[in-house]
Amino acid sequence: MQQTLVPEAGVGTTEPSRRPQVLTAVAGFVIGGGVIGMLWALSGVNAGALEDAQDACQALARVGTIPDTTDSHGDRTVPVLAPEILHRMTAARELSAAAAAANDTYRPLAEHIDGVSRMVFSLHFNEISGQRHLAQAEQLCTQL
Repeated sequence: MQQTLVPEAGVGTTEPSRRPQVLTAVAGFVIGGGVIGMLWALSGVNAGALEDAQDACQALARVGTIPDTTDSHGDRTVPVLAPEILHRMTAARELSAAAAAANDTYRPLAEHIDGVSRMVFSLHFNEISGQRHLAQAEQLCTQL
């Protein structure tokens, strides 16, 4: 005959506590979520800003020589610009704006390229401020 052991009331019927396992799982989830969130935030904020700034400088360089008529007295001949030059100027302006939106470090570059684009689109190559913007933009581009 086989005997079955039946525990007496109140003796040895409690299961081991799972509290440490639950606390460890919750802590791991919180730490893992925090690390993933931080990596996600850091990867997206400045993604491509430097590349956009460099591409803006390359587009500005591909515009070619921008006429400087600040020294011409009375000569109001306005050079005709090819459409591709205007497209490159637009690209430079938009890329520099994208770089500045992603990283405020590139805001001065975007402002100077915007000043150059206003001068180019208006065909007022005698604007001293536009020529200054061009010189500053080119200087900033050499620092990238």
